[in-house]
Amino acid sequence: MKKRIVIIGGGFGGMNLARNLAGAEGMEVVLVDRNNYNYFPPLIYQVASSFIAPSNISYPFRKMFQGKDNIRFYLGSFRSVDVDRRIVHTSGGSLDYDYLVLAQGTQTNYFGLQSIRENALPLKNIDDALKIRNTILRHMEQACRTDDAVERRKLMTFVIAGGGPTGVELSGMLSEMNRYIRTKDYPELRDDPMHIYLVDAAHTLLGTMRRKSQEEALAALSDLGVNIRLSVAVKDFKEDTVYLSDDEQIAAKTLVWVSGVIANEVRGLPQEAVVRNRRIAVNEFNRVKGTSDVFAIGDICYQDTDAAFPNGHPQMAQVAIQQGILLAKNFRKMINGKSPVPFHYKDKGSMAIISKYKAVAELPVGFFRGFIAWWLWLVIHILPIASFKNKIKLVFTWLWNFISNDPTLRLIINPQKSTAEKKDSQ
Repeated sequence: MKKRIVIIGGGFGGMNLARNLAGAEGMEVVLVDRNNYNYFPPLIYQVASSFIAPSNISYPFRKMFQGKDNIRFYLGSFRSVDVDRRIVHTSGGSLDYDYLVLAQGTQTNYFGLQSIRENALPLKNIDDALKIRNTILRHMEQACRTDDAVERRKLMTFVIAGGGPTGVELSGMLSEMNRYIRTKDYPELRDDPMHIYLVDAAHTLLGTMRRKSQEEALAALSDLGVNIRLSVAVKDFKEDTVYLSDDEQIAAKTLVWVSGVIANEVRGLPQEAVVRNRRIAVNEFNRVKGTSDVFAIGDICYQDTDAAFPNGHPQMAQVAIQQGILLAKNFRKMINGKSPVPFHYKDKGSMAIISKYKAVAELPVGFFRGFIAWWLWLVIHILPIASFKNKIKLVFTWLWNFISNDPTLRLIINPQKSTAEKKDSQ
């Protein structure tokens, strides 16, 4: 009898786990995801800023698994798990399993701020990125039509809450759009620049990186005209006004919220398995505490058994990738009666792009900034993209866009989801 391994989530962890189990004898693998495609989260801010197309960083699961006879894709959203009966419930039905792997990552954390949840724009997936792209372009079109100077400024003001890599990168891209695109595409706005604010409660940008990287990001974004507010938090957003914790008010139609994440909820696990920020506690083999056949990998899991990371691993792509690859090896070992190998994360560094030709890179071989870091960032982010064709498309897209300063993806597209699609995405 083949062992059925059900994987919830096709991100970095789930995808690498499934791909490394291809052809494994004695195993049937079912990958469950709410989308029928894998996408590359580190680049969704470029989709949001109209720099690249969603298809450049996305790839269908069924295409990915062609010819891999022991792997199946199942479209659906996770609902709950019955660990006693070994059944996982999804929006598309229920599946029994021998081993369950939870790899559905995180969602936006609004820290209980209801008005921000209702009015701000998150940036966690392709749908979010397209909504931000549509909002930016629609507001610029509206700004072209209005004669009200106050209303025009609100439409041309964009506040980004969160000074991590995503906030820094999106701020830089919007600044480039303001510099190179605004006057060419919108001659009506020649004298009305975009006003970009980057707000973070910490006293630095890129809080998890070194001081050199933080200072470089601050200086580069300031030179691009980004209004940076540090040591202050966004506490409310309503009636076209962003309220900050120091009582400053910013009149703006758009607030992009990239200020934090929380693990996706997993109903049905033992109470002791769910810890801070809803992360799932696992042992050194990524087995969920209090269970015998449920595992968790990637951003959703909390593993404190790695001596180098006693407070858990950072929620980064490389952690998920490495955990997925090792768990695939461990499943092969366990099914053949061998002992699994404990996980130890190999830190490959951190990077952040700031603007055209400017980036910071903290790698095991040293610290880089400026053009060299920017070039390294491009190369390293090309490698994990699914499919060789997508890699080539992305290289040529970047090459043309960086040379021309004029990408052609400024399309306002508003597809209407059907009732079934809305249900599956919840």
